Amino acid sequence: MKFLHIVWRNLMRRKIRTIFTLLSIFVSFVLFGYLMAIRSAFSMGIDLAGADRLMVLNKISIIMPLPVSYKERIKQIEGVKEVTFANWFGGYYQETRNQFPNMAVDAENWFKMYSEFAVPEDQMKAWLADRQGAIIGADLARRFGWKVGDRVPLQATIFARPDRRAWEFNISGIYDSPVKGTDKTQLFFHWELLNEVLRNTQFGNQVGWYVIKVNDPEQSPGVAKTVDTMFANSPTETKTDSEKNFIAGWAKQIGNISLITQLVAAAALFMMLLVTANTMAQSIRERTSELAVLKTLGFGDGRVLSLVLMESCVLALVGGIAGIAVSWALVTIGGDPTGAFLPQFLFPPKDVVIGVLMVVALGFAAGAIPALQAQRLRIVDALRRT
Repeated sequence: MKFLHIVWRNLMRRKIRTIFTLLSIFVSFVLFGYLMAIRSAFSMGIDLAGADRLMVLNKISIIMPLPVSYKERIKQIEGVKEVTFANWFGGYYQETRNQFPNMAVDAENWFKMYSEFAVPEDQMKAWLADRQGAIIGADLARRFGWKVGDRVPLQATIFARPDRRAWEFNISGIYDSPVKGTDKTQLFFHWELLNEVLRNTQFGNQVGWYVIKVNDPEQSPGVAKTVDTMFANSPTETKTDSEKNFIAGWAKQIGNISLITQLVAAAALFMMLLVTANTMAQSIRERTSELAVLKTLGFGDGRVLSLVLMESCVLALVGGIAGIAVSWALVTIGGDPTGAFLPQFLFPPKDVVIGVLMVVALGFAAGAIPALQAQRLRIVDALRRT
């Protein structure tokens, strides 16, 4: 570290070039942070999916319903601890741009299945007692300024009422979660209300999917096979899989966002590697005679190599760490730039660590070739060039 001031003075010798290189690295890592936040938003739920939860869908497609009568038969299967169900409602608030996840659920059992959703006890009792009640996430409440006691209309896109009026719900409670990354943008209401209105239509006594909690995650494959075997050759066959696979498959329906964001980030960082390496190469070429003098004064090849690598790493660390820090602050404090359309928007800690490691790798990779050239430089050859 005693040579750090020499390294810094060398970098500041060409201030404009150094500042532009620092800004390029800075912007690249700000972009990296935003891309990782977007990737996290689209893969949300996969990491949180319970290992002991299974999803039962219609074998033909997720948009095809299942009979509600399946619930009691599934409960009889050995290894099944709890069963609940839900229907995707797909409503929006006032304007089509105000869309968010809203589902009709099995009120008695839904929140028992998802213990990560924390609802105050009094609000839960109020919800169970009110057929028109709804439980909403804390982020959704903030988005629209809703509070307990409000009456909220939703326009249906799938399950239109026979009288074509909007569905209206009373906000009975607001759920939060101590688990970071939990989706708090959802609205849940009673499936019984939906079924009561649609009982005499083709949607009557139908559910979208079942969720099963098993006693032992090791039994999940066996339980899934038993469920599908039970309804094989019936008018409505099932396809059972883990909740993690279901969420991953759902996310992929809109494209492999994770791969796209990683490719964009990789392209940006590769370009940054070229820019930084070019800066270092120019810097070393301009100081050939100085390096020869250093070697004449007794600086060994190893020390010269270390000085050049240190210069490259300082350049990368100053720009990269600043970029990651600003990106984290913008994502954390600035929040979702889409106005809460994304279910979560955060810079995951593991990606912050990966970003820091990439900064260090950038420093070494960009300075490797110039450092080796400086190490191999012969004093006589260097002085002859000047």
